[in-house]
Parts: sequence; structure tokens; C-alpha cells
Amino acid sequence: MANKPGKRRFGSIRQLPSGRFQIRYPGPDGKIRMGETTYARERDADKALSLIEAKLITGEWTDPQRAKVKLGDYAEKWINERTNLRPRTVEIYKGLLKRYIRPHLGGMPIGKVDTATIREWRVLLLGSGVGQSEVAKAYRFLRAVLMTAADDQIIPRNPCRIRGAGEEKPEERPVLTVAKVFELADLMPGRLRALVLLATFASLRWGEVAALRRMDLDLNARTVSVRQQHVELDTGELLVGPPKSRAGVRTIAIPEAIIPTLREHLDEFTASETDALIFTGARGGILRRSNFRRAAKWDANTRKIGFPGLHFHDLRHTGNTIAASSGASLKDLMQRMGHDSVRAALIYQHSTAEADRKIADAMDAKIEKSPRTG
Repeated sequence: MANKPGKRRFGSIRQLPSGRFQIRYPGPDGKIRMGETTYARERDADKALSLIEAKLITGEWTDPQRAKVKLGDYAEKWINERTNLRPRTVEIYKGLLKRYIRPHLGGMPIGKVDTATIREWRVLLLGSGVGQSEVAKAYRFLRAVLMTAADDQIIPRNPCRIRGAGEEKPEERPVLTVAKVFELADLMPGRLRALVLLATFASLRWGEVAALRRMDLDLNARTVSVRQQHVELDTGELLVGPPKSRAGVRTIAIPEAIIPTLREHLDEFTASETDALIFTGARGGILRRSNFRRAAKWDANTRKIGFPGLHFHDLRHTGNTIAASSGASLKDLMQRMGHDSVRAALIYQHSTAEADRKIADAMDAKIEKSPRTG
């Protein structure tokens, strides 16, 4: 028995040949949806329609058809639709999806994924030996995907509600003394000595120092300008592009004590063209991280100075620590490190120039007072 016109303000009910009742109603997009189930009594069908109407009014309604999509497929679509992601970020997300999400949750309908399921998934990963940091990354990625599903009204709310699950607790990284930095630099082949000093005392990332060109270094002004970076994908492809954020584009004051080394390096190892790479491979090509480690005998030489397991990024960490000890404000330090938001970086870019010079001068004082041996 169908509803009589004018009797129902929202949706409709019809009786099927089986005698059960089926509901139909318009979604927020105006399209007519069919109820997910049928009802033995018209009264129950009427209640179901009233509940759906209330959810639509309060914004709690979710699309039952779209909730049937598999989580793995939705996550892959989520990645592909974010055209503003950097290639390296896309690679990281796809790796997390492939390694940790598809094998365990990928085949589940997205509407069936609840907090208990995610909690079990997380415990399973940790119990199978996946590192806490990796699990946290996977959780944050999954949380972002499901937040979009909630925003799109596919699920009622984001089920990633486990306190602290997305937090990483990285191990404390070592900080070298100034003497140890110079000791490590002195163990490098000639063409790499300046690289170690500049990466440390200008707080540069690997991709930033590898992409530097002659025009980026002003030895008279004692500055280095970061305009681009090299990004190496797992496939071996090397991309050249701007830093991760506008804050990463910056000009950094460098200590006077390393200027002679930089000047010698430019004279001996860098081509004369203004756009010539400052640091190159043995044959003059782009310097890749793996080639650097081999040429620098990184593992052997870091053991020699008493820091086995030292990461190249620990040089930046060391420079940041030395800079922080100068008494500079947090804003000045964030500007120097290229870690601030776009808005903050633009606000403080000019005002921090003098403070940044003080940081470099403080480094000079430490370098001059420190013995050049461990």
C-alpha cells in the first residue's frame, strides 16, 4: 500500500508483493535513495523515515551505498584526488597503504570500520614487529582518509579516536660538539669537507644542501639561500623542486669561521657558472645521498669520531642545537630552520635578518673557542 499524496511530508512507503514495507527518501543531493532493509510493519517503516529525516536535519546522515566501498579502494582514491601532494608524500602514503592498511583493513567496507577494529589493527602491527614510528605514520594517514569520509557523509564520524596513537616518540638523536663536527669534516674527501660544515652550521637538510648552486652562496655577505631541494624517490628518480613549504625558502647567515673552507671549495670543486651545483659527485654530476655515503665512508668515519649510527640529518640537529644555545627567540630559530608556517615565515623573514646574524656570530664564538680536535 503506497502513501496517499499529501499525507507524508518526507519520503514515501510502499508495500511489496511479499507484504513487507520499503522506504524511499531524498538525500541531501536531491537523489532518491531506497531503504537498506524492509519492514514487517508500516509503523516501523514510518519510524525509519523519521529517523533518517532527523539525521538529515542534524547533519548526521550518511550515505549507506557509499559506505559499502572498500577501505583500501577509498584510500587509494583519496591519494589520487590530492593533486597538490608532493611526489615523495604520495610515495610515502602509497607505501603505508600497501604495507599496513590493505593487508588488514583494505577489504572492509568503510562503513564497517569502527574504533575497536582500528585498535585491534594497531595492536596487530605493533605485535608483529612494526616500529612505533611507522605505526603512528600509518595511523595518521588512516585518520586523514577517514576524516574525509566523515566530511563526505560516508561514515557518521571518524573512528580513529585512539588517544596518542598518532604520536611518534623518536629516539633522542646525538648532538656533536663543534670539535667533533670539524673532526668529521677533516675525515671527508676534499670535495665533501665543506658540505659537512655548511650542512651543520647552516642547519640544512640533505635535499637542500645537495641542490645548492654557486649563486646561492654569498661569501661576502656570509649567507646561503635555500631556493630548491632535491628529492630522491624509492624508485631512484630524482626530482628538483621548491622546499616543502614557503618557510623552507630562506636566506641563512653562516659563521665567518667556515668561509675560508667554502671559498676554497668553490675555487677547487665548483664550476664557474652561476647555476653550477656547489657539491657534485666525483664526475661532476648530481650528488646523490647513496653516493655521498660511499664517498664519505660515512659509517666508518662516524665510528672513528665516536658516533656510530650517526645520521646525516643529525648534522642539522647539531646546528639547530648550537643555534638555540645562542639565546635566539623561538621565532628566529624557526625561521632559520625553515620550520615555520607560511604566514609566520613571511611575517618574520625580514625582521629576523639581524637576529639571524647574531646566531651566526654566536656560532663563530663557539668555533673559535673550541679546540679543533675531539
